Amino acid sequence: MLDRLRRVKNQYEELVRRMEEPETYADPALYAKCDREARELRPLAEAYTAYEKAESDLEGAKELLSDPEMRELAQEELQRAKAALAKLTQEIRILLLPKDPNDGKNVIMEIRGGVGGEEAMLFAADLYRMYSMYAESRGWKIEIANLNETELGGVKECSFVIEGEGAWSRLKFEAGVHCVKRVPVTESAGRIHTSTATVAVLPEVEEIDFKLDLNELKIDTYRSSGAGGQHVNKTESAIRITHLPTGLVVECQDERSQYKNKDRAMQILRAKLYEREQQNQAAAVAEERKNQVGSGERSERVRTYRYKDNLVVDHRLEGESRSFSLANVINGDLDPVIDALITHDQAAKLAGQTENG
Repeated sequence: MLDRLRRVKNQYEELVRRMEEPETYADPALYAKCDREARELRPLAEAYTAYEKAESDLEGAKELLSDPEMRELAQEELQRAKAALAKLTQEIRILLLPKDPNDGKNVIMEIRGGVGGEEAMLFAADLYRMYSMYAESRGWKIEIANLNETELGGVKECSFVIEGEGAWSRLKFEAGVHCVKRVPVTESAGRIHTSTATVAVLPEVEEIDFKLDLNELKIDTYRSSGAGGQHVNKTESAIRITHLPTGLVVECQDERSQYKNKDRAMQILRAKLYEREQQNQAAAVAEERKNQVGSGERSERVRTYRYKDNLVVDHRLEGESRSFSLANVINGDLDPVIDALITHDQAAKLAGQTENG
Protein backbone atom coordinates (compact mmCIF):
# COMPACT_ATOMS: atom_id res chain seq x y z
CA MET A 1 0.00 0.00 0.00
CA LEU A 2 2.81 2.42 0.89
CA ASP A 3 4.50 1.86 -2.48
CA ARG A 4 1.27 2.75 -4.22
CA LEU A 5 0.89 5.88 -2.09
CA ARG A 6 4.42 7.00 -2.90
CA ARG A 7 3.66 6.60 -6.62
CA VAL A 8 0.46 8.64 -6.25
CA LYS A 9 2.30 11.41 -4.39
CA ASN A 10 5.06 11.53 -7.03
CA GLN A 11 2.48 11.57 -9.83
CA TYR A 12 0.58 14.40 -8.13
CA GLU A 13 3.73 16.47 -7.61
CA GLU A 14 4.73 15.93 -11.23
CA LEU A 15 1.29 17.15 -12.42
CA VAL A 16 1.56 20.26 -10.24
CA ARG A 17 5.03 20.92 -11.65
CA ARG A 18 3.77 20.52 -15.24
CA MET A 19 0.89 22.93 -14.61
CA GLU A 20 3.42 25.61 -13.62
CA GLU A 21 5.29 25.27 -16.93
CA PRO A 22 4.58 28.02 -19.52
CA GLU A 23 3.88 25.53 -22.34
CA THR A 24 1.24 23.72 -20.25
CA TYR A 25 -0.38 26.98 -19.13
CA ALA A 26 -0.50 28.13 -22.79
CA ASP A 27 -2.43 25.00 -23.83
CA PRO A 28 -5.94 25.17 -22.26
CA ALA A 29 -6.80 21.54 -23.11
CA LEU A 30 -3.54 20.20 -21.64
CA TYR A 31 -3.83 22.41 -18.56
CA ALA A 32 -7.44 21.25 -17.98
CA LYS A 33 -6.36 17.60 -18.31
CA CYS A 34 -3.52 18.03 -15.81
CA ASP A 35 -5.78 19.97 -13.43
CA ARG A 36 -8.47 17.28 -13.56
CA GLU A 37 -5.95 14.50 -12.88
CA ALA A 38 -4.32 16.50 -10.08
CA ARG A 39 -7.66 17.14 -8.37
CA GLU A 40 -8.40 13.41 -8.44
CA LEU A 41 -5.04 12.55 -6.84
CA ARG A 42 -4.84 15.46 -4.37
CA PRO A 43 -6.84 13.92 -1.45
CA LEU A 44 -4.71 10.77 -1.47
CA ALA A 45 -1.43 12.67 -1.93
CA GLU A 46 -2.25 15.04 0.93
CA ALA A 47 -3.32 12.17 3.20
CA TYR A 48 -0.03 10.37 2.52
CA THR A 49 1.99 13.54 3.22
CA ALA A 50 0.19 13.82 6.58
CA TYR A 51 0.86 10.11 7.18
CA GLU A 52 4.59 10.62 6.56
CA LYS A 53 4.63 13.51 9.04
CA ALA A 54 2.83 11.43 11.68
CA GLU A 55 5.37 8.63 11.16
CA SER A 56 8.22 11.12 11.59
CA ASP A 57 6.60 12.49 14.77
CA LEU A 58 6.27 8.94 16.10
CA GLU A 59 9.95 8.18 15.52
CA GLY A 60 10.95 11.50 17.10
CA ALA A 61 8.85 10.75 20.18
CA LYS A 62 10.44 7.30 20.54
CA GLU A 63 13.91 8.83 20.50
CA LEU A 64 12.94 11.31 23.23
CA LEU A 65 11.76 8.50 25.53
CA SER A 66 15.39 7.76 26.45
CA ASP A 67 15.74 11.26 27.93
CA PRO A 68 14.37 11.23 31.53
CA GLU A 69 13.60 14.95 31.45
CA MET A 70 11.62 14.65 28.20
CA ARG A 71 9.90 11.32 28.91
CA GLU A 72 6.51 12.72 29.96
CA LEU A 73 6.35 15.05 26.95
CA ALA A 74 7.52 12.23 24.69
CA GLN A 75 4.75 9.93 25.95
CA GLU A 76 2.12 12.55 25.10
CA GLU A 77 3.64 13.08 21.65
CA LEU A 78 3.79 9.32 21.12
CA GLN A 79 0.07 8.91 21.85
CA ARG A 80 -0.83 11.81 19.56
CA ALA A 81 1.26 10.39 16.72
CA LYS A 82 -0.24 6.90 17.13
CA ALA A 83 -3.78 8.32 17.09
CA ALA A 84 -2.98 10.39 13.99
CA LEU A 85 -1.51 7.36 12.21
CA ALA A 86 -4.57 5.23 13.01
CA LYS A 87 -6.93 7.94 11.76
CA LEU A 88 -4.90 8.56 8.59
CA THR A 89 -4.62 4.83 7.87
CA GLN A 90 -8.43 4.57 7.92
CA GLU A 91 -8.76 7.69 5.73
CA ILE A 92 -6.31 6.28 3.21
CA ARG A 93 -8.06 2.90 3.11
CA ILE A 94 -11.31 4.70 2.29
CA LEU A 95 -9.62 6.85 -0.37
CA LEU A 96 -8.20 3.67 -1.95
CA LEU A 97 -11.65 2.07 -2.31
CA PRO A 98 -12.76 1.65 -5.96
CA LYS A 99 -14.51 4.80 -7.17
CA ASP A 100 -18.09 4.76 -8.46
CA PRO A 101 -17.66 5.76 -12.13
CA ASN A 102 -20.92 7.72 -11.97
CA ASP A 103 -19.99 9.88 -8.97
CA GLY A 104 -19.28 12.93 -11.11
CA LYS A 105 -22.55 12.74 -13.02
CA ASN A 106 -25.82 14.62 -12.72
CA VAL A 107 -28.94 12.81 -11.54
CA ILE A 108 -32.36 11.98 -12.94
CA MET A 109 -34.89 11.36 -10.17
CA GLU A 110 -38.40 9.94 -10.42
CA ILE A 111 -40.96 9.96 -7.62
CA ARG A 112 -44.28 8.08 -7.75
CA GLY A 113 -47.09 7.78 -5.25
CA GLY A 114 -47.37 4.14 -4.12
CA VAL A 115 -49.73 2.37 -1.72
CA GLY A 116 -52.17 4.68 0.06
CA GLY A 117 -54.21 6.50 -2.58
CA GLU A 118 -54.32 10.29 -2.30
CA GLU A 119 -52.20 10.27 0.88
CA ALA A 120 -49.40 8.46 -0.98
CA MET A 121 -49.50 11.16 -3.66
CA LEU A 122 -49.38 13.92 -1.05
CA PHE A 123 -46.36 12.17 0.46
CA ALA A 124 -44.74 12.01 -3.00
CA ALA A 125 -45.23 15.79 -3.23
CA ASP A 126 -43.52 16.18 0.17
CA LEU A 127 -40.57 14.13 -1.08
CA TYR A 128 -40.28 16.25 -4.22
CA ARG A 129 -40.28 19.40 -2.05
CA MET A 130 -37.65 17.82 0.23
CA TYR A 131 -35.28 17.03 -2.65
CA SER A 132 -35.86 20.45 -4.21
CA MET A 133 -34.89 22.16 -0.95
CA TYR A 134 -31.87 19.90 -0.55
CA ALA A 135 -30.71 20.66 -4.10
CA GLU A 136 -31.10 24.39 -3.45
CA SER A 137 -29.09 24.16 -0.20
CA ARG A 138 -26.17 22.60 -2.10
CA GLY A 139 -26.34 25.06 -4.97
CA TRP A 140 -27.52 22.45 -7.48
CA LYS A 141 -29.79 23.24 -10.41
CA ILE A 142 -33.10 21.39 -10.68
CA GLU A 143 -35.21 21.07 -13.83
CA ILE A 144 -38.61 19.37 -13.98
CA ALA A 145 -39.14 17.05 -16.95
CA ASN A 146 -42.61 15.76 -16.13
CA LEU A 147 -45.02 16.56 -13.29
CA ASN A 148 -48.42 14.88 -12.95
CA GLU A 149 -50.28 16.44 -10.00
CA THR A 150 -53.60 15.74 -8.29
CA GLU A 151 -56.26 18.35 -7.51
CA LEU A 152 -55.31 18.21 -3.79
CA GLY A 153 -51.68 19.07 -4.55
CA GLY A 154 -50.33 15.53 -4.53
CA VAL A 155 -47.99 14.07 -7.11
CA LYS A 156 -48.95 10.97 -9.08
CA GLU A 157 -45.52 10.93 -10.66
CA CYS A 158 -42.75 13.37 -11.45
CA SER A 159 -39.32 13.23 -13.03
CA PHE A 160 -36.65 15.89 -12.75
CA VAL A 161 -32.95 16.42 -13.37
CA ILE A 162 -30.54 17.67 -10.71
CA GLU A 163 -27.30 19.16 -12.01
CA GLY A 164 -24.35 19.92 -9.75
CA GLU A 165 -21.09 18.67 -8.32
CA GLY A 166 -21.56 15.52 -6.23
CA ALA A 167 -25.24 15.04 -7.16
CA TRP A 168 -25.00 11.31 -7.95
CA SER A 169 -22.45 10.55 -5.23
CA ARG A 170 -24.94 11.72 -2.58
CA LEU A 171 -28.41 11.14 -4.05
CA LYS A 172 -27.79 7.56 -5.23
CA PHE A 173 -28.64 6.39 -1.70
CA GLU A 174 -32.21 7.72 -2.00
CA ALA A 175 -33.44 4.99 -4.37
CA GLY A 176 -36.11 2.65 -3.02
CA VAL A 177 -39.46 2.62 -1.23
CA HIS A 178 -40.09 5.46 1.24
CA CYS A 179 -42.87 4.99 3.83
CA VAL A 180 -44.83 7.56 5.80
CA LYS A 181 -46.80 6.98 9.01
CA ARG A 182 -49.16 9.87 9.80
CA VAL A 183 -52.78 10.94 10.01
CA PRO A 184 -53.81 11.85 6.43
CA VAL A 185 -55.63 15.13 5.77
CA THR A 186 -58.43 12.99 4.32
CA GLU A 187 -58.78 10.98 7.59
CA SER A 188 -61.66 12.16 9.79
CA ALA A 189 -61.19 9.67 12.64
CA GLY A 190 -57.60 10.66 13.40
CA ARG A 191 -56.12 7.23 12.65
CA ILE A 192 -52.51 6.87 11.55
CA HIS A 193 -52.11 5.39 8.08
CA THR A 194 -49.02 3.94 6.38
CA SER A 195 -48.47 5.05 2.79
CA THR A 196 -45.57 4.72 0.39
CA ALA A 197 -43.83 6.44 -2.49
CA THR A 198 -41.08 5.08 -4.70
CA VAL A 199 -37.95 7.02 -5.58
CA ALA A 200 -35.79 6.08 -8.56
CA VAL A 201 -32.35 7.63 -8.96
CA LEU A 202 -30.50 7.35 -12.27
CA PRO A 203 -27.15 8.78 -13.34
CA GLU A 204 -27.40 11.10 -16.34
CA VAL A 205 -26.00 9.24 -19.35
CA GLU A 206 -24.37 11.04 -22.24
CA GLU A 207 -25.08 10.02 -25.81
CA ILE A 208 -21.45 9.00 -26.17
CA ASP A 209 -21.92 6.48 -23.32
CA PHE A 210 -25.14 4.91 -24.61
CA LYS A 211 -26.56 5.36 -28.10
CA LEU A 212 -30.25 4.94 -28.94
CA ASP A 213 -31.42 3.31 -32.17
CA LEU A 214 -34.03 5.72 -33.55
CA ASN A 215 -35.65 2.82 -35.44
CA GLU A 216 -36.60 1.31 -32.07
CA LEU A 217 -38.43 4.44 -30.89
CA LYS A 218 -42.04 5.55 -31.28
CA ILE A 219 -42.34 9.31 -30.71
CA ASP A 220 -45.74 10.92 -30.09
CA THR A 221 -46.66 14.54 -29.42
CA TYR A 222 -49.59 15.77 -27.34
CA ARG A 223 -50.79 18.81 -25.44
CA SER A 224 -49.34 19.45 -22.00
CA SER A 225 -51.93 19.25 -19.24
CA GLY A 226 -52.07 20.13 -15.57
CA ALA A 227 -54.08 18.84 -12.60
CA GLY A 228 -57.70 18.10 -13.38
CA GLY A 229 -57.05 18.00 -17.10
CA GLN A 230 -56.52 21.74 -17.51
CA HIS A 231 -54.25 22.44 -20.45
CA VAL A 232 -51.04 24.30 -19.71
CA ASN A 233 -50.75 25.42 -23.33
CA LYS A 234 -52.60 24.97 -26.60
CA THR A 235 -49.75 23.56 -28.68
CA GLU A 236 -48.70 19.92 -28.93
CA SER A 237 -45.33 20.48 -27.31
CA ALA A 238 -45.36 17.49 -24.89
CA ILE A 239 -43.44 14.40 -25.99
CA ARG A 240 -43.99 10.71 -25.32
CA ILE A 241 -41.25 8.29 -26.41
CA THR A 242 -41.82 4.51 -26.38
CA HIS A 243 -38.85 2.16 -26.63
CA LEU A 244 -40.42 -0.65 -28.64
CA PRO A 245 -38.09 -3.55 -27.69
CA THR A 246 -38.61 -3.04 -23.94
CA GLY A 247 -41.92 -1.17 -23.77
CA LEU A 248 -40.36 1.60 -21.65
CA VAL A 249 -42.30 4.87 -21.95
CA VAL A 250 -40.95 8.33 -21.10
CA GLU A 251 -42.97 11.56 -21.12
CA CYS A 252 -41.76 15.15 -20.93
CA GLN A 253 -44.10 18.15 -20.90
CA ASP A 254 -42.51 20.83 -18.77
CA GLU A 255 -40.91 22.87 -21.54
CA ARG A 256 -43.02 24.82 -24.04
CA SER A 257 -40.58 23.87 -26.78
CA GLN A 258 -41.22 20.51 -28.40
CA TYR A 259 -37.51 20.21 -29.22
CA LYS A 260 -36.48 20.75 -25.58
CA ASN A 261 -39.04 18.22 -24.38
CA LYS A 262 -37.79 15.69 -26.93
CA ASP A 263 -34.15 16.19 -25.87
CA ARG A 264 -35.07 15.79 -22.18
CA ALA A 265 -37.21 12.70 -22.86
CA MET A 266 -34.36 11.11 -24.86
CA GLN A 267 -32.00 11.88 -21.98
CA ILE A 268 -34.26 10.14 -19.43
CA LEU A 269 -34.90 7.15 -21.71
CA ARG A 270 -31.16 6.75 -22.29
CA ALA A 271 -30.57 6.73 -18.52
CA LYS A 272 -33.31 4.15 -17.93
CA LEU A 273 -32.01 1.81 -20.62
CA TYR A 274 -28.47 2.23 -19.35
CA GLU A 275 -29.60 1.35 -15.82
CA ARG A 276 -31.44 -1.74 -17.14
CA GLU A 277 -28.29 -2.88 -18.92
CA GLN A 278 -26.23 -2.31 -15.78
CA GLN A 279 -28.71 -4.31 -13.70
CA ASN A 280 -28.58 -7.21 -16.16
CA GLN A 281 -24.80 -7.24 -15.91
CA ALA A 282 -24.94 -6.97 -12.13
CA ALA A 283 -27.27 -9.98 -11.87
CA ALA A 284 -24.27 -12.16 -12.67
CA VAL A 285 -22.48 -10.85 -9.57
CA ALA A 286 -25.47 -10.51 -7.22
CA GLU A 287 -23.42 -11.54 -4.21
CA GLU A 288 -21.15 -8.54 -4.61
CA ARG A 289 -24.14 -6.20 -4.73
CA LYS A 290 -25.11 -7.19 -1.20
CA ASN A 291 -22.29 -4.94 0.00
CA GLN A 292 -23.74 -1.92 -1.78
CA VAL A 293 -26.00 0.56 0.03
CA GLY A 294 -29.03 1.82 -1.89
CA SER A 295 -28.68 -0.56 -4.82
CA GLY A 296 -31.88 0.83 -6.32
CA GLU A 297 -34.09 -2.25 -5.90
CA ARG A 298 -37.61 -0.85 -5.93
CA SER A 299 -38.85 -3.51 -3.49
CA GLU A 300 -36.41 -2.33 -0.83
CA ARG A 301 -37.97 -0.25 1.94
CA VAL A 302 -35.24 2.22 2.72
CA ARG A 303 -36.78 4.80 5.03
CA THR A 304 -39.85 5.53 7.19
CA TYR A 305 -41.08 9.03 8.10
CA ARG A 306 -42.91 8.79 11.47
CA TYR A 307 -44.78 12.04 12.05
CA LYS A 308 -46.13 11.18 15.51
CA ASP A 309 -42.59 10.68 16.85
CA ASN A 310 -41.01 13.44 14.70
CA LEU A 311 -38.52 10.82 13.49
CA VAL A 312 -37.11 9.60 10.21
CA VAL A 313 -35.76 6.04 10.44
CA ASP A 314 -33.40 4.75 7.75
CA HIS A 315 -33.64 0.96 7.75
CA ARG A 316 -30.19 0.43 6.22
CA LEU A 317 -28.49 1.88 9.29
CA GLU A 318 -28.17 0.40 12.76
CA GLY A 319 -28.58 1.52 16.36
CA GLU A 320 -28.85 5.17 17.30
CA SER A 321 -27.41 6.32 13.97
CA ARG A 322 -30.55 5.28 12.09
CA SER A 323 -32.92 7.96 13.50
CA PHE A 324 -33.07 11.63 12.49
CA SER A 325 -35.27 14.67 13.10
CA LEU A 326 -38.25 14.52 10.74
CA ALA A 327 -38.73 18.30 10.86
CA ASN A 328 -35.16 18.81 9.61
CA VAL A 329 -35.12 16.06 6.98
CA ILE A 330 -38.48 16.84 5.39
CA ASN A 331 -37.35 20.47 5.06
CA GLY A 332 -34.31 19.49 3.03
CA ASP A 333 -31.61 18.88 5.66
CA LEU A 334 -30.58 15.50 4.24
CA ASP A 335 -26.85 15.74 4.87
CA PRO A 336 -26.84 13.92 8.26
CA VAL A 337 -28.75 10.98 6.74
CA ILE A 338 -26.62 10.81 3.60
CA ASP A 339 -23.36 11.20 5.54
CA ALA A 340 -24.37 8.26 7.74
CA LEU A 341 -25.20 6.15 4.67
CA ILE A 342 -21.87 6.99 3.02
CA THR A 343 -20.00 5.98 6.21
CA HIS A 344 -22.04 2.75 6.38
CA ASP A 345 -21.33 2.02 2.71
CA GLN A 346 -17.59 2.61 3.15
CA ALA A 347 -17.49 0.38 6.23
CA ALA A 348 -19.24 -2.45 4.34
CA LYS A 349 -16.80 -2.16 1.44
CA LEU A 350 -13.80 -2.09 3.79
CA ALA A 351 -15.13 -5.20 5.55
CA GLY A 352 -15.53 -6.86 2.16
CA GLN A 353 -11.91 -6.06 1.32
CA THR A 354 -10.74 -7.56 4.61
CA GLU A 355 -12.73 -10.77 4.03
CA ASN A 356 -11.28 -11.08 0.53
CA GLY A 357 -7.76 -10.57 1.83
